[in-house]
Amino acid sequence: MQSEALVKLVETELDVRKGLNIKTIDVRGKTSITDFMVIATGTSSRHAKSLCDYVVEKVKENGLQPLGLEGDQSSDWILLDLGDVIVHVMTGQARELYQLEKLWSVSGDAARA
Repeated sequence: MQSEALVKLVETELDVRKGLNIKTIDVRGKTSITDFMVIATGTSSRHAKSLCDYVVEKVKENGLQPLGLEGDQSSDWILLDLGDVIVHVMTGQARELYQLEKLWSVSGDAARA
């Protein structure tokens, strides 16, 4: 699956499952670890974990195997490594604290809704 198609699949699943403030950052040329980062907010740590679980399920349905998952039911930040796409699902407090969009965006228009 192409990176862009995987991003769309992740964005759609997060949206369907009520993820908030979903942003995708194109980090090609900024890092060699991935092509895109998708960041979303869960309403609670439990919701954040559920969002990642649903994304994992959808990715597997499409024949892909996630490379890793960091964080658990009580985590404020869960990272899902899909290779070309890394998914960050955070509580609102964690997202405000770490400000990943600001960290990875060179210009204000680098993140897309």
